[in-house]
This record gives sequence, C-alpha cells and structure tokens, in this order.
Amino acid sequence: MKSFINNPKEVVNQGLEGLLTNANLTYLDSFPEIRVILKTNIDKSKVSVISGGGSGHEPAHAGFVGDGMLSAAVCGDIFASPSVDAVLAAILATTGDAGCLLVIKNYTGDRLNFGLAAEQARDMGIQVETVIVGDDISLGEDVEQRGLAGTLFVHKTAGALAQAGKSLSEVTAIARKVADNTYSIGLSLEEGQKFQDVEESRFAEDEAELGLGIHGEPGVDKIKMATADELMNQALDKLLEYLPEKQSQNYALLLNNLGSVTPLEMNILLRAFNNSDLAKKVSYLVGPAALMTSLNMKGFSVTVLELDDEITEALLENAAPVSWSIASYGNKKAVESPELPKMLQYDSSSNAETLKSLENILDELISTEKELNAIDEKVGDGDAGSTFATGAKKIKELLDKLPLDDPGKLLITIGRILARETGGSSGVLLSILFTRAGNAYKENTDLGKSLVAGLEKMKEFGGASEGQRTMIDAMQPAFNVLSDSGSLKEATKAARNGADKTKEITKTEFGRSSYLGENSLKGIPDPGAEAVARVFERLTSTN
Repeated sequence: MKSFINNPKEVVNQGLEGLLTNANLTYLDSFPEIRVILKTNIDKSKVSVISGGGSGHEPAHAGFVGDGMLSAAVCGDIFASPSVDAVLAAILATTGDAGCLLVIKNYTGDRLNFGLAAEQARDMGIQVETVIVGDDISLGEDVEQRGLAGTLFVHKTAGALAQAGKSLSEVTAIARKVADNTYSIGLSLEEGQKFQDVEESRFAEDEAELGLGIHGEPGVDKIKMATADELMNQALDKLLEYLPEKQSQNYALLLNNLGSVTPLEMNILLRAFNNSDLAKKVSYLVGPAALMTSLNMKGFSVTVLELDDEITEALLENAAPVSWSIASYGNKKAVESPELPKMLQYDSSSNAETLKSLENILDELISTEKELNAIDEKVGDGDAGSTFATGAKKIKELLDKLPLDDPGKLLITIGRILARETGGSSGVLLSILFTRAGNAYKENTDLGKSLVAGLEKMKEFGGASEGQRTMIDAMQPAFNVLSDSGSLKEATKAARNGADKTKEITKTEFGRSSYLGENSLKGIPDPGAEAVARVFERLTSTN
C-alpha cells in the first residue's frame, strides 16, 4: 500500500503538526509525549468539553476542536487510547470553576483512561462529569454497544450549550440525552490498512460486511456484494430494528465516509438513503463526509439522532472547528503545559500494622508472578502475573514514602502509582478501584465500604461484573463481607470460593478468554481472581 508518509512511527505526530497550521488551534508544549489539541481562546468561566481516543479516525477528534464544539481533544496512537496523564493534562489546561465534561466512546481503553483521569481530577477538587457514547446497534442491545460517528452529535450539542454559558449539569444532561437517542450502523467493502502494516483482507471479492467497528473489528454479518441501493437498504433494515416506534419521529442524519469511499460514491449512497422510507423523517443532514474514519476503510456509516426542540436548537448553533469551516493559516506559540499532580502527593507516615499487611500483599504478588503468568498463558495474554508483580515492586520501592497511617490517602497513592507504573487494563482497573476507594474513605472511614465503592467504580468503567470470569469474582464477595463487618478469615473464604467458581465459568465477554472455547477454560481459574484469593490467604496466614 502506497502512502503519503515519512516515518510510520511519526504519522500521528506529523499529522497533528499539519493540522496545527490552523490559526484557531494550539497545543500543549509537552507535545508529542502528551498530545492535547485545544482551541486558542479557552474561557475557563465556561464548561470545558473534552473528547478524544485513538488516532486514525481523522478528522475526529482534533478536527472538531473549536468554539461551539470541543474545548480540547486528546489523541492516542493509531487505534489506541491516550494515556491517563494526557487526559488529565487536557482537563487541567481547559477547566475552571464551571467544570468539565468528558465525552467517551464506549471502548475499554477509553473508558478506563478517561475514567481514571476524571477520578484524579475530582480528587483535586475539579468538577468533572462523564458521558459514555455507545451508538452502534449492529451487535444488539445485550452487549456493550460501541461508540461510532454518533459521538459527533454529542460533541456538537454539548459544545453549543457550553459555548452559551450553560452549567455543567445542563451540558451533561443534553449530552446524555443525545447519546441515548443516537443510533448508528456501519457497512464496508474493505477493512482499513495501517501504514506499512498491510494485512491480508478477510473480505472475498464478492463480500461486504455489515456492522463492523471503526478499528476494523469484524462485523455482525458477512453479506453478498450488491448495488449501492441494495447495500444501503440492508444497513437501514438493521438500523430500523432498533429505532423507537413513534409516528411523529424527526431525525438528523449523519452520513459518514469511513475513509476511502470517493465523494461520488458517497453521493450515490445518499441518493439511496433518500429513496428510503426513513428519509421522510429526516430534517437535517450532516455530510456526506469523512467525519469519523477508520484510516482508509472502504465503507460508510449511517447515524440518526432523534430530535426535540432543545437538541435541534443546539445542533443548529454556529460552530467553528476546522472540519466545519475555513480558517486562516498561521503558526503560533505553544501554550505552557499544566503541571500534572505528583504521584506521591501526601507526606509519609508510619503504621507498623499497615506496613506489615502491605508487605505481605506485595510479597505474595511478586512471588507468584510466574505461576499466575502460567495460568494466564492458558486463558489470556500470559502476562497477568507480571502486571501484578510490576505494580507490587514499584509500591515496595516506595514503602518509606507512603502515608501508611492514613488509609484514605494510602489508597489514593496506590492508585496513582498503579496508573503511572503498571501497564495493561488490569493496572488501570485497579488504579480506578483504589482511587475511588480512597476518596470514599475520606467521606466514610469504613475500609470495607470504601473498597466496595471502589469496586463499583471499577465495574462502571471496566464493564464486567461478578460471574463474568474476572478478578471481580473474588473481590466482590470478599469486599461485601468486609463491608458487612465480617472478619478477615470470612472474607478470605469468600475470595477463595469466588476464585474457584471461575474454573466453571466457560463463557465470558471480557478479555482473551471470550475468544476461547469451553474446553480451553474448563477447570482453569481466572488469574486475576486467583491473585486476589491468594492475597487474602497470605493476609490471613500472617495475622
């Protein structure tokens, strides 16, 4: 595949540098380590609206930064969520007393990293709300619905109210209403190809795919290649299954080019839509245009938003992002990057009992690294033990600097260490748990109840719950025992029972286990749940 690039490793950075010739945009001077694009005229007396995610979807997200839409966009690598620090930097750079709304597409990495950044910002006294957008109807309503181009309707309506000086609660309310009333479906003839990383296509010459994701995830159905009219009708038939049945419906339509469909073909697809019954209920059109792409994917997506007076007014307000208007060309001086909070924010303090318990936990996680990796090789990515051990080793290095005599501050500090030093989803999930638990402890000095609060926040952003073969299967019953004033011995028994039950769970929607058959999972515990059980057993045996 031929491409207009210089260095495959620099495509995101150099692409953003090109975008930044727009005089209405600027960036933090920590670029490219932290890629935050923001508008030049930030007004911190108004609500900040921030979104972002992996690159490769241009013009989303940085192309929608500007008055009336986003205050800032946070850009990750190709199809990879930006870091927690990058999201936090965007919050700190754009947010004042009015607060901030994070618009998050419903993918695990985005939920975790944006969610943890929101928790850290709240701990700093900043008002932050989050809205998770899942507008993809292709896989049905019984699974996590992915965020597609409908996210742009949320950007536009929330940005309009923020620009008008509305409160954080008002901006959040319309964003949630729009997210709840937006429906999308995609269809493609070819998947997108990463630069100089060409993979063999899974599409036969006579095939198309209905309902695929914007990262090239397989669709819900392989369908036969057909005319533009027939393909559009198949996409709309699927979409109509999920639209609410009302006689007085009124919609806005967004017709999105996923990357390499020619403008002529997009107009033919719009004509096909115009011949459908659904077209009679559409009052406003966005596109056809490349709005949220998947690199050079040969496909399109259809999004409809059910309108009311408030949503319509917000959609029709003027907006000035680069992807919607022409702006002057020019260079500008970088905005100084905000100072991120220190990993160790609190003064150290001593507590012999806490130190002993923490050392036992850390030693257990370090000593079982290879054993947990061996379990994970059978049902996961083979690195669960290393993930836990890496975090444990870093915490152990910092034991003499921790606020051991203040459980709330200690939990928050552990959360910060895990966010900065531990990779993978498990590290971010645990960081969310400990950060929220620490904040909860400040309000109610009950460790068990605080751990339950942290677990609920982790479940909210991670998407899993008890019974789905994750570390939650051991945490939930153990934390519930502690929350109900049960003993450590009782909590340990509950954790062990929960971990052992994962040996019998052979169907799950999370992690690599979700791709494995029953025979591969039967009799093997989830490594995360096993790690939790062993930590509790170590604590019981040493107390």
